[in-house]
Amino acid sequence: MKYKPGQDNVTADCLSRLPLPVTAYSQEQEPEMVAVLSPEFAAVTVEDLKSMCDACPILRQQCTEGYEYDPVKEVCKDIDECSLVSDACKGGMKCINHYGGYLCLPQNAQIFVTNGDESSQPTDPIPQPPVNPLNPTNPQTSQTRTQSNNRGVAAGTTQCMPGFTLDEQNYCQDRNECMQSHYCMHRCVNTAGSYYCECKDGYRLASNNHSCVDVNECDLTQPCQHQCFNLLGSYICQCDQGYELAPDSVSCVDIDECAFSSYMCQYVCINSPGGYSCICPEGYQLQRTRMCQDINECDTGHECREDEMCWNYYGGHRCYPQNPCQEPYVLTSENRCSCQSASACRGLPQSIVYKYMSIHSERTVPADIFQIQATNIFPSAQYTFRIKAGNDGGEFFLRRFSSIGAMLVLTKSLEGPQELTVDLEMITQHTVMTYRSSSLLRLTIIVGPYPF
Repeated sequence: MKYKPGQDNVTADCLSRLPLPVTAYSQEQEPEMVAVLSPEFAAVTVEDLKSMCDACPILRQQCTEGYEYDPVKEVCKDIDECSLVSDACKGGMKCINHYGGYLCLPQNAQIFVTNGDESSQPTDPIPQPPVNPLNPTNPQTSQTRTQSNNRGVAAGTTQCMPGFTLDEQNYCQDRNECMQSHYCMHRCVNTAGSYYCECKDGYRLASNNHSCVDVNECDLTQPCQHQCFNLLGSYICQCDQGYELAPDSVSCVDIDECAFSSYMCQYVCINSPGGYSCICPEGYQLQRTRMCQDINECDTGHECREDEMCWNYYGGHRCYPQNPCQEPYVLTSENRCSCQSASACRGLPQSIVYKYMSIHSERTVPADIFQIQATNIFPSAQYTFRIKAGNDGGEFFLRRFSSIGAMLVLTKSLEGPQELTVDLEMITQHTVMTYRSSSLLRLTIIVGPYPF
């Protein structure tokens, strides 16, 4: 905004207070000129603007920021913010009042005030008292120039409103305070005859209208879905356990832990909001959080009859007869059947021992699974071990580890559930007595349905 100062100070004062960009001229100096409000508004004469000001007498009682109207003296007087606001300055700074505002300076700051032509002394960074914002006739701060007007206007003293400066063509040009010392902490915005301060995002203007203080978005708007942590000028969101931040950095989405790895659970993983759980198949119970442990139904309850024995295996149990002996064998001890008649058992093993074992499905091979060994040892005897039956698929191999013992080795991985019966024969050859006998170990192997 710019205008040409004239003798009609009331009109100039009125024009400076209109909330529009105005270019105006003194009607006495340039009667053919009009006041141009803006491209969106039609041009009006200065007389029209005078009428607008006369129609709004409230303009004559309005003061600029930092002043208040004195109805007795009918002038605007400065407001002493330092005495009104107890905490106007922070951080141990001292408050210095000046016309139209105040400054916050260090406690040891020295202030020098120049008088007239004492230009050699340090100058006060605080502006000198401005002209009366209501009636700008104070000659102390206005820039003056006396000249003859080539249009016939008598020479006189011209002065500009606060916030303006007189140029070489005697026009009052807006002074850009933002290019000078404006004391704005972040951004300065120049306006016609004044300026104001703005803060960056995440900050707000303090009560002194110059400093910027952090805005705690977490308390103000609660932007985060779960947890909010305030930062200087910003904030950050975090999610509860089991969630992760969405692309908008505010919302939280569930983490599908089951999709991470097939090893999250030993059997089946069930995802849930904010977590997951593991379940086990029938015959197993959950151990801690992810492992499955076999339930021994033979200890917890089973349906076997009194003449049956309960055998637990991985994932279940089975019932076997307590007396597995068949003619011509008789039960002589637990799970041992012996032949009492030499003629009836001619060509048959002298004894049959029944054993049971369980293994996991898909067990890693090769694996030593069962050991057979002679119980009665004779100095002149030789022992031979072999798989007599139950190895049609070649799943097993009998490896001898000593003269009186051998190890059954699993050579092929077995998938359960299934049951296999393997007959392991031990032949005893007496070299002195030229006596030969055999005994049989009937091993029942139960392969569980799962690899655990």
